Parts: sequence; C-alpha cells; structure tokens
Amino acid sequence: MAKENYEERTERLLEPIVSELGYTIVDVEYVKEGADYYLRAYIDKEGGIAIDDCEKVSRKLEEELDKEDFIPNAYILEVSSPGLGRQLKKEQHYLSNIGQKVDVKLYKAIEKVKEFTGILKSYENGHFVFDVEGKDIEIDAAAISKINLHVDW
Repeated sequence: MAKENYEERTERLLEPIVSELGYTIVDVEYVKEGADYYLRAYIDKEGGIAIDDCEKVSRKLEEELDKEDFIPNAYILEVSSPGLGRQLKKEQHYLSNIGQKVDVKLYKAIEKVKEFTGILKSYENGHFVFDVEGKDIEIDAAAISKINLHVDW
C-alpha cells in the first residue's frame, strides 16, 4: 500500500474522533526520517490545541490503528497542533486563511523572484491572488511549491 493510502486511511479513522471532540484535522502525514517511520496527525480547534487534546486524540487514534493494522512497518504516532508557521496544503486551508500573511515558494522564479511574502487575497479553481506590497499577483497553484503562514519574529 502506498504512503498516500496510509495517510488517507488514517484520516478516515481520525475524522470521527476529532469531530466528536470538536476539533478539525489539519493534515496527516506518513514519513520516514532516518531509520524511523512517523505517522503524524495535526489537529486544531477554535482557541488552539493543548497537550491534553493531543493526548486524547492520540489514545483514541492508536486504538483504531491497532484494530485496522494496515501499516506493516513499525512507526511512531505523533498528534500535535499544526504550529504557527504551518504549511497550507488543502483548499480548505487556503480558503480559511484568506486575508492572512503567507510565505510563498515557487518552483521557478517569476520575474526573478522565487520566494515572497504577501497577503493571500483569494483562491479559486487552482488559482491564487496575493497582495505583495500593494500589488496583486496572480499565480496558478501548479507553480507553487509551498505556502506557509507567515510568522513575524
């Protein structure tokens, strides 16, 4: 089974757990780092996620994963908040962050610029509009390698 299927199946198991608790799923990822595999679930709720929230979800998800037992490798399960500068990957992420400051990385430079920070103005049908220093920039989603919420340090 492919990595994407592990993530999708885990998300299906996770959905009723987080819904019951009033949380939302931000992302699920299955990755190999060094010799170890990690199954990570990022959750959120209005007002933010606390460690107790992560612990509740982790215990319930672990029970479901043990029942289903579809991941053949040993892995480390991590449940956490998505963090301040989290990556935006899904349409729901883009739409819920309209008006927010974001950091954008492109696959190829446009007018000699490969990275920029701007306000996410809109997202529709795979097409973004960003306000960069007062100027609207339109970019197709296929040209973007990564979008993260901007964190002012």
